[in-house]
Amino acid sequence: MPAFTAPDGTELVYHVTGEGEPLICLPGGPMRASAYLGDLGGLSEHRRLIMLDLRGTGDSAVPADPATYRCDRQVADVEALREHLGLDRVDVLAHSAGGDLALLYAAAHPRRVRTLILVTARARALGVDFTEEHRREAAALRVAEPWYGAAYDAYEAVWAGSATDADWDAVAPFFYGRWDAAAQAHAAADLEQSNLEAGELYASAGAFDPGAACAAAAALDARVLVLAGELDGTPLPRVAAVVAGMFHRAELAVLPGAGHFPWLDDPRGLTRVVAAFLDADGPSAAEEGQPGSAVDLRTNGT
Repeated sequence: MPAFTAPDGTELVYHVTGEGEPLICLPGGPMRASAYLGDLGGLSEHRRLIMLDLRGTGDSAVPADPATYRCDRQVADVEALREHLGLDRVDVLAHSAGGDLALLYAAAHPRRVRTLILVTARARALGVDFTEEHRREAAALRVAEPWYGAAYDAYEAVWAGSATDADWDAVAPFFYGRWDAAAQAHAAADLEQSNLEAGELYASAGAFDPGAACAAAAALDARVLVLAGELDGTPLPRVAAVVAGMFHRAELAVLPGAGHFPWLDDPRGLTRVVAAFLDADGPSAAEEGQPGSAVDLRTNGT
């Protein structure tokens, strides 16, 4: 497995799949091994995916200092990966909590980012977070599902702060567009693929400076794609639109019927939208509008 050394001496591993121009992929979780991304629904047919196992996850080494699990401390790992690959500028895709890391990396190294793709991504780095109300709004879309009753009761326990492990397992269907065998197997692998200690420290105090990150986002010259799932509450499509509006050159895509893991729910839709964005020549659609606006590239899932 290819590996490189982070500035603090921690050995980090990445996995490569596909051919073509490299696309650095940052996993979420937070702090879940990159294996859960698979090949992003076939995106490896369009790009060479560089799947980074963040420190202490997957095949990467555990750091000597647990404080380096904090999101902002891992920006140096991403920059070390870019240098290791010998790339002047990089295309970066981030999922879920990995969005915070990608945003901080773009803020710290704006000239190194060619494109930024945020897939159902968090944006606490920009001062945008998901709320209980957002999750309730998304949950209401699933009321006709056979699993809804038990899952919603478990969600109530989560929101009340009294959730058991069984409750966390029970809410998993809300994160998938279809609660089929593939989704169930994907959800079942979560615990063994995640570093829970690291996840607790990832967004700890001091990780984010939203004012500075927002200013950096507004000035970022890179093209940005913000991709949301229609059924996802993390983020809701309208919240994703707010994030997209913070950039000068942003586009918003919403995948119908998709949840938090759109490469499972609509692999063809995800790969089509992302590949088209990466392959686009000339100014993005957003550039033809007003600075700071987002263009909604809502897809039909075909």
